[in-house]
Amino acid sequence: SVLPSLSSWRRQSREQSTVDGWRYRVTWKRIADPATARLSGTWLVAVPEGVDATAVTGALTEHGAEVRTLAVAGESRVELAARIREASDEVAGALLLPGGGLTDAVTLLQALGDAGVAAPLWCLTRGAVAVNSAERLAEPEQALVWGMGRVASMEQGGRWGGLLDLPDQADERTLARLVGLLAGDGAEDQVALRPAGLYGRRLVRARLADVPAVREWKPQGTTLVTGGTGTLGAQVARWLAGKGASHLVLASRRGPEAPGAAELREELTALGAEVTVAACDVSDREALAALIAEIPAEHPLTAVVHTAAVLDDGVVEALTPERMREVLRLKVDATRHLHELTRDLDLSAFVLFSSFAATFGAPGQGNQAPGNAFLDAFAEHRRAAGLPATSIAWGPWDSAAGDGGAAGDRMRRHGILVMPPERTLVCLQHALDRDETTLTVVDMDWKRFTLAFTADRDRPLLLGLPEARRVIESVERESAEALTGGIPLAQQLAGLPEAEQERTVLELVRTAVAAVLGHSDLSSIEAGRAFKELGFDSLTSVDLRNRLGAVSGLKLPASLVFDHPTPAAVAAFLRAGIVPDAAAGGAPLLEELDKLEAVLEHGTSDNVVRARVTMRLQSLLAKWNDAGDPAAPASGDEISDDSAPVDVLDDVDRLQDASDEELFAFINKGLGRA
Repeated sequence: SVLPSLSSWRRQSREQSTVDGWRYRVTWKRIADPATARLSGTWLVAVPEGVDATAVTGALTEHGAEVRTLAVAGESRVELAARIREASDEVAGALLLPGGGLTDAVTLLQALGDAGVAAPLWCLTRGAVAVNSAERLAEPEQALVWGMGRVASMEQGGRWGGLLDLPDQADERTLARLVGLLAGDGAEDQVALRPAGLYGRRLVRARLADVPAVREWKPQGTTLVTGGTGTLGAQVARWLAGKGASHLVLASRRGPEAPGAAELREELTALGAEVTVAACDVSDREALAALIAEIPAEHPLTAVVHTAAVLDDGVVEALTPERMREVLRLKVDATRHLHELTRDLDLSAFVLFSSFAATFGAPGQGNQAPGNAFLDAFAEHRRAAGLPATSIAWGPWDSAAGDGGAAGDRMRRHGILVMPPERTLVCLQHALDRDETTLTVVDMDWKRFTLAFTADRDRPLLLGLPEARRVIESVERESAEALTGGIPLAQQLAGLPEAEQERTVLELVRTAVAAVLGHSDLSSIEAGRAFKELGFDSLTSVDLRNRLGAVSGLKLPASLVFDHPTPAAVAAFLRAGIVPDAAAGGAPLLEELDKLEAVLEHGTSDNVVRARVTMRLQSLLAKWNDAGDPAAPASGDEISDDSAPVDVLDDVDRLQDASDEELFAFINKGLGRA
């Protein structure tokens, strides 16, 4: 009779141990002040409308910088790039002052790239983060910039500087610390500057044992689930019904017309819940207010779970104001409306579904991470006002859209593993029982993730995790060994003949391409095959850029595979950067040959055209051999027996203008049919 209880206890213990290992939280660690430093060169300071730049520009000037200010007030990317070109030819660094919103930050980063500015951009905020419970996170909208910046740090390489949050009043000492960070090595790229000192952002474990439960949360009255007919919303609704929810309101754009809505309603009703499936755009304040007003008095609204989202992934370089507005409509506007329309109600839970991309950043999440970073910040903002709020930055659920296809494969290769919904919902229960404010729940293979996450720059965020820190301490050696056998690439190429240099770099590129695409061998990675044909997209392009940048030591552009569309072209570009003489050698010619090879691969079924092309190529090859052979005879000299026969060269030249009949006669002669 004891065995079933023991078995159940063991199963629950194993499950709790698993989900306990998925729980993390962001904290702020006091870090040392930077050394006294001076700036040099021209610093471009972007000043949002209505912002006083005097204190910051004065500090930069006092510490050696030549400051050029640039007013930003909603200009387009093209207009801003033109103004940046006018401001200065050489920029050592760029700064966006507090008050600049997400659109300003994205447009400025894009315009700097368009203007050819390779210097790093630092974004300053005020009130975007709180370093302890005594602080009030005053400006959650400024957290949008932090979410974008974490993505930019992974996509933009050396063009991204960091994120710095200023206090309400920045005194001379704070401004000196600011200059020290700007002039430093960029090791700390997410810092809060406070009168007491500097605080660096860190991720630490949030063990269940360290956060005791304060209640056993259960749904009472009505629970409103936004995005309620979507994949995540439906999972949450089933969980709530299983916990005894008396009334569920599932709101979505299509409501009862959403695929599977009728079946979901029947399923939840069978579990004992009364269910209302409503068509409501929760970013429309009036529509949401009307929906809340219709909730029956006998089942008052006591909990909100906001899962609604619009998925429109994209790299920062490709974002437009329109794309950003569509995503932020549900992340920012809807959250604000839910808050304002329920803050006077006696809620026991106000749950926001964020994403791990808000915690870490992720290539291609430039349009999602900002909104999710806002959710995390807004939970802190709401909690500081004495209201319930819980924002969970989830890793991928195995029933969500992120677990399949190329995106899911990339996450798994980078150590981000999917989590079964039944266990993620256990995590949600734990968070509500402990009335936690923010939490990151993700299943990580820390070795794989850390290797990928730290491939192109230092990531102090992970220094609070022992398992990640161990990898960080050896990441440079392991990454180099993975592609170059532990020998620096420049050292490998030194002293090698050009042909061997080309072969070495090409094999390096092909190996990196295979790793990015998850191939176990190089057979399908043809040197002249276009990256697009190999299956590359914006995310894999950034991944390849980061890998090659880490192993080559070069600062590579985010557009690497678009500017150099084949492995051979990228190899030529890398070799030219490592061995400068290569730039004046054959690299441009090889790139042109790559393009020609790509055209020839498509071929043609027209024999006449094929014959003409063949003859033309033979003629070019003969001329190339003559031009490159110092022993070749001058024009008019006799050609030796081991060279191309004179009559063949003459035939080639004549065939350039031959008629179709003459060309067919030549082909038949060559085939012995004359």
